[in-house]
Amino acid sequence: MGEMLRDIPEFFETELGESIIARTDALGTFRELGPPDLCHIIKTNAKPGVRELGSYHYVSGVDASSSATLAAYLNSLTYSMDDTQSWFSKSNAWRIRSGIYCCFNAFSRVDVRVEVKIPGGVEYYFVDVRGERHEVTQAIWQETYLSAVLRAILYSDDSYYRLAGYRKIDPITSLHAEAKFLEAVEALYWKGWQLGSKPEIQVATSVHNHLTAGVMKYFGDSFRYGPAIELFQKLQKKDPEVGALLAESYIGANEETKAVKVLYEDLKLASLSYPLLHVQVDFLRSKGEYDMALQLAKYAVNTTPSEFLTWAKLTDVYIDIGDYKNALLTLNSCPMFTYSERDMHRMPAPQKTHLPIKQDIVKSGIMEDDAVGREGEPDPNLLRLPAPALHGTFAKAYSLLTRLAARIGWDDLLKCRSGVFVMEEEYRILKAKEEERKTSFSHQSLKTPKDSSTPSVQTTTEANTVEQTEKEEKQQETEEETSEKKEEDKDEEQNNKKDDEEAEVSEKMENVDLNDESKSTTDLPKMDEPSLERPQQAAEESKDGKEPASTDKDASFSFGNKRLCERWLDNLFMVLYEDLRVYTFWRTEAAHYRSQQMPYRKTGTEWELLGDLALRLWHENEARESYELCLDHKFSAKAWMKLLEIYAKEGNVQKALLAAVKLTVYHERWYHEIVYPTEIACNLNKLIRKEGLSKMQNILTSMNLPRPVQSLITRYFDYGELFKVEGYEF
Repeated sequence: MGEMLRDIPEFFETELGESIIARTDALGTFRELGPPDLCHIIKTNAKPGVRELGSYHYVSGVDASSSATLAAYLNSLTYSMDDTQSWFSKSNAWRIRSGIYCCFNAFSRVDVRVEVKIPGGVEYYFVDVRGERHEVTQAIWQETYLSAVLRAILYSDDSYYRLAGYRKIDPITSLHAEAKFLEAVEALYWKGWQLGSKPEIQVATSVHNHLTAGVMKYFGDSFRYGPAIELFQKLQKKDPEVGALLAESYIGANEETKAVKVLYEDLKLASLSYPLLHVQVDFLRSKGEYDMALQLAKYAVNTTPSEFLTWAKLTDVYIDIGDYKNALLTLNSCPMFTYSERDMHRMPAPQKTHLPIKQDIVKSGIMEDDAVGREGEPDPNLLRLPAPALHGTFAKAYSLLTRLAARIGWDDLLKCRSGVFVMEEEYRILKAKEEERKTSFSHQSLKTPKDSSTPSVQTTTEANTVEQTEKEEKQQETEEETSEKKEEDKDEEQNNKKDDEEAEVSEKMENVDLNDESKSTTDLPKMDEPSLERPQQAAEESKDGKEPASTDKDASFSFGNKRLCERWLDNLFMVLYEDLRVYTFWRTEAAHYRSQQMPYRKTGTEWELLGDLALRLWHENEARESYELCLDHKFSAKAWMKLLEIYAKEGNVQKALLAAVKLTVYHERWYHEIVYPTEIACNLNKLIRKEGLSKMQNILTSMNLPRPVQSLITRYFDYGELFKVEGYEF
């Protein structure tokens, strides 16, 4: 075991340096922030004839502002060489001969590398997408530093970024380090759009991108908006659209009057800015001023019809005011984009993997593993639900649809749907009548000119739900052309992949046999099957791209102003039906068991899946109950995280701290040593604001935790004191 690092994960290579080669080969595939940093070391043995070993791990949060800081990290690994042999025996024969630290610069799309030879010098350079080496300038170092900090902030809890052997450490540990971060943000702010943006945003802008998302998460998770306000005040002088971030920060800091002034002034200068309009819309919604919010949300769609966000916001406002038909029509108009996977690179399969556990954690007795193998197979009805496979715009659209269903119920939602969309059945009846009429009056129809007042089905792209004017259509075209030019690569990818994404959901839905009611029952006492109407299929555009129907006025039946339902939205109705069917059955079944005074049993995994299902459908109490039952059966980091959020919202300090303890020990076991920004820190900060720091510390002391565990939790409170999080002084 002498060749292993102590407390640090390692993947051992089959061929020396193969991980570095794989990373170099993948450089051209990184589209956004890039992958975590890669740390590669070569170990040599003092005995003759023993071959050298190459191993690596992933890491984020290391200061990448200079070759010295990265070399320091590589040097620190020499102190982690396993020295388990006793002091009088021969010292460890293995030592680190050299190391390479790779850090991706997401602005210039190059990989900065620092090579350390022990003993010996330090060499640094950057590698471009062609694999060629170049000299690193000061500008490249600043970009690399900021790229690394943003990855550490944005990947700290990213559920789509679960990597084995990924060590996360704190990117900013002092007020001095925070000032350095702000300085880099200010210097590179106008290049931020180059980093890309959240998957719901089609075109990254100077306000919507990974840089601004990182800044807002960093200051927002601790509710310390002061430094962000100072930063955005400077930047806003150059571009009034930055006022959206400034106003958001003022609202976060409870300075609403200042926020309103900023919005008022900046909208006069940039009246077409949808980020500014959206901050105002959300502010008005928070005050219950829905009618004003509606006008602004409509205006935002007209200014930027090519963005998903503007349509989604308008849908939300329609739901607020109870105009459910327009909410559905607006949702149907949302432009959908393909979800891009996070930047990753494939590594050759390692020869062996070393994932050590710190002794303090083992001894604490608090560490638990996800006990998947110990329980039986979960109910396939829960496992095959298609909703968890949704990402990006499709996941957001589904969340709007479930919000709508939670408001009006499934039956009314179906009525609303058939009121605004052409249904397959209607279309078939009309088609049959049309065929019949054509056959009967074929000669007559040849003589009669087509009536210009023909009612036709409007496709969503033709008739926007806000202002059906030519002007807006032209505007939409130009918007889309501009965004296409800006994002040619992205669009090309999307064209190829969007159909795949919709097909993926369709495929999932095809695997779900909606006609087989028997699938959703198991061997149970006799009970009534909950009634849930199955959604009909909506009419589709025909394969040649023409509208399904354009009818003559003497047809006895017409669609009037009904629209075509987009294929993806039709699929989401099926996804929702499946969710509701399983949910309704579960609640009915549980009530039946209760009335029979029989125990209602599920496995831990089933309770976790039911908790997720209840949350998706906006039933928080049922979700909480399910997650708690899940934890009676097994450890689940997901269940603890969801409960931590719920407890923090309720102000239940005791239970929230217990959840934080369980999660922190689990994270420490998997090398997530990062304290801030994390979901745990964010939720504890909510409680510090509400209850005060000293009360939290006292409750923690009363829990009598093992000392190593107590010191892990104390780090969150130390952060609060050092950075003066609201509530730290009482």
